[in-house]
Amino acid sequence: MKVGNLFLSLLAPISAIIFSLAVGALVLLIVGIDPIDAFGQMVTFSADSTSLASSINKAVPLYVSAVAVAIGFQMNMFNIGVEGQYLIAAMFAGWVGTNVVLWGPLHITAIILTAVVVGAIWAGIAGALKVTRGVNEVISTIMLNFIAFSVIAYLLANRFAVESTSLNLSTGKLPESGLLPDLNFLITMFGFAEPRGIAIPGFLVIAVLLGIGYYVLVWRTRFGFDLRISGMNPGSARMSGVNPKKMIFYTMLISGGVAGLVGLSTLVGKLGAYTQDFPRGIGFAGIAVALLGRNHPIGMALGALLFGVMDRAALVLKLEGIPEEIVVIIQGVIVLAVVVAYEIFGRIIARREVRAAADALENLDTGAGVTA
Repeated sequence: MKVGNLFLSLLAPISAIIFSLAVGALVLLIVGIDPIDAFGQMVTFSADSTSLASSINKAVPLYVSAVAVAIGFQMNMFNIGVEGQYLIAAMFAGWVGTNVVLWGPLHITAIILTAVVVGAIWAGIAGALKVTRGVNEVISTIMLNFIAFSVIAYLLANRFAVESTSLNLSTGKLPESGLLPDLNFLITMFGFAEPRGIAIPGFLVIAVLLGIGYYVLVWRTRFGFDLRISGMNPGSARMSGVNPKKMIFYTMLISGGVAGLVGLSTLVGKLGAYTQDFPRGIGFAGIAVALLGRNHPIGMALGALLFGVMDRAALVLKLEGIPEEIVVIIQGVIVLAVVVAYEIFGRIIARREVRAAADALENLDTGAGVTA
């Protein structure tokens, strides 16, 4: 990509974030609050080690969710079922983790594999419906979300829950061998204070490896090339020998397998069990992060961290009597602005490339005429 086009590509998300902050400032002014003071408090509150650990804690599952969504986006498929896929995968992984006794690394591996397999199976249903009956994956994955919620409610209440006097049903606590240690030493080793009451999840390492694996798969393998060409030009992909139905099904399986990992940051970390109040909404938020990061592993990592910082900063607004919903407004505007910005700058880049190609062709014709 040329330097000018790269600059325009980077300008799209930056301009979207600036625009969303401007909208947030306008909303604050409407309700009679100084936006400079409010944003200043958010920045100050988010600058200590505890807030940093909290932001990373929130960003890790968001990043994994974004990777799951991005795999589908690479083939112009919209896996909107990440929410149901990660929740049902986390429940089964929690149940398996409490019912097997293995050596530490093997125990963690068994939990991870369970989550991947369950997530892949649940997404594979939508893939099978699309390739055999032509059912749109948006509709099927939305419906599968609701089915997953019902299956979880039934199994948790009647099969998987441990006996407890609490109204909050749970699969039971994972043993020590099924938990990952925190990574707070990454903060203290640089001289910062120990985070208070929060931990950087050990699953961060797996998330980083997942991002590397995603990059290698999509941009450095034949399968990734077939995946991208199938999304950009299905006709050309078919002409080159790619089976579109197989690619659709495999893409949904991989996307669902990654989606199954979304809840593990919480499951094998601070919570250590699947409960009725297991974190929700991460699957839908991952769509926004994938759009903001433009399906690139580094871009999505920065987008997930931005959302994590904003969620953490919302706490200080509540303490100061400022409507914390302003953060939700900013996040929503970011998503809308990013979509619009990418479309605008995408058209500018395409127009520049067409003009450059026309100029090159004109110069070629002129040179040929002079030679003749």
